[in-house]
Parts: sequence; C-alpha cells; structure tokens
Amino acid sequence: MTTVTTLHAASRDAFAAAAERLHAELDGVTGEELAGVGEDLGAVSRLLGRESSLRRSLADAASEPAHRESLVREVLGRKIGARALNVLATVVTARWSSPRELVEGVGRLSWEAMLISAERAGRLDTVEDELFRLGRIVASQPELDQLLSDPAGSAAGKVTLVRQLLTDRSDPVTLALVEQLVSQPGGRTAVAGLEELAAAAAKRRERSVAHVRSATVLSDAQEERLAALLSRIYSRPVAVHTEVDPTLVGGLVIQVGDEIIDGSAAGRLAALRRQLAG
Repeated sequence: MTTVTTLHAASRDAFAAAAERLHAELDGVTGEELAGVGEDLGAVSRLLGRESSLRRSLADAASEPAHRESLVREVLGRKIGARALNVLATVVTARWSSPRELVEGVGRLSWEAMLISAERAGRLDTVEDELFRLGRIVASQPELDQLLSDPAGSAAGKVTLVRQLLTDRSDPVTLALVEQLVSQPGGRTAVAGLEELAAAAAKRRERSVAHVRSATVLSDAQEERLAALLSRIYSRPVAVHTEVDPTLVGGLVIQVGDEIIDGSAAGRLAALRRQLAG
C-alpha cells in the first residue's frame, strides 16, 4: 500500500481556495441539493482517478486557466450540478503541485460537503460515531482491512462488503463516505481512511478526539466526566470514543493525537518492570 497523498505548498493554496468556494456555494443550501454536491464531487474524483489524460489536462499549469475551466465545463457540465461544477472551476483554474494532488483535493472537498450535509441535518455526531466504530471493526480484522484496502480489488465488491458491514440504520452520509473511501482509497488503508474521516467529522465540530481503551465498559456518566476532564486539560472540546480492552487488567489508556496517557494496570506493571530491569 502506498502512502496517503500529502498536499504540497501549491496544492494547499489551491485546496484552500476551492474549499472557500465550496463553502460559498453551500451557504444556505440544505437537503438533497446539499448532499448532491458531495456526491457529484466524489463521482468526479473517481472519474479523474481512472482517466489519466483528463486529470493531466486539468492539472496542466502550462495551459491557460480559462482553457482548463472551459474543458471541465464541457466534459462535466451536463453530468453534475451547477454548484459542484462551480467548485470544480475553482479547482482547475488553480495551480496544483501534481495531477494526483488535484484528484486528492477533489476527494477531500467531497468529504467536506458530505460532512456539512450531516452537520446541517443534525446528524454529525451519528456519522462520526459510526465511522469510528466501523474503523474499530475493520482494525480488529486484518484480512478485512486488506480486502477493503486493496487498490486492485473490485470497487463494486468492496462497496457490497461495506453495505454488509453497515446496518440498515446507518446514516446515508456514513455509507456514502465509506463507499467513496473504499472505491478510491488514495493510498490509504481502510483503517487509516476511516480514522481520517472520523477525525474530519470531529474537526467540523471543532473538537479533538480521544481514543480511550478501558478494561471495562464505561457508563454514560463516566464518559461525560472523562470528556469534561480532557477538555479542561487540552483547553478545547474533546470527543471521547471508547472501546473495551480486557488485556489492560484495569484503568484506561487514552490517546489524543500523538500523546498517550497510560493509566492502565498493565501499563503501570510494564513501567515497573522496565524500572526494575534498569
């Protein structure tokens, strides 16, 4: 598996301009029209991933920006909605570091639009939680992660598998995001992609995510107290995602970003053994 595309300086500027245009296009938009923008951008991202000549033409900095905009409107004007097309016009008239980064940028814009649709429908909490829990399921089954991450695997087959993993009650935005991820992983493993999506959902709510492993199931009240404590520690709202890990014996292991707080009995025993060995 290759590494996830990292946006370089020119592409970061291009993405920022396109994201600003996206937010302007979505101002005041709700319902099916809003969801459709994300779906259109996702479809274009997958198209560009397949069509190398088209993505090279749209990312060719040597050509006139007006020519690239004319090309995207000619090719896609009757296939996607006007709002998504306007966002793409901003995408292709900007300067990207590489064609691959342009495709990555369009994919990220699709994610953003879908998450905004969940936010405005009051379902962002649900989508974030479903993405996190699916990520834990996939992480616990390496063969499943490999199947969903295989760039040579059938996109249709992976989508079918995802639909089997998600319940009938899963949010449509969750399903759309995961289907796009497995159809066009962009170098991500399925686990990494699901974690990235869950983090993006949390970021839209201007929160950090604490991944908590506990020896026993935490009550709702305990999770609320832990979230409040971590929010005070980090001086910003923190969302808590928990999973039970009996190997901890007791206590908690908390990861926020790259920082790990190990308050488990197993962790303390391991630290004590290291001290004795030293």
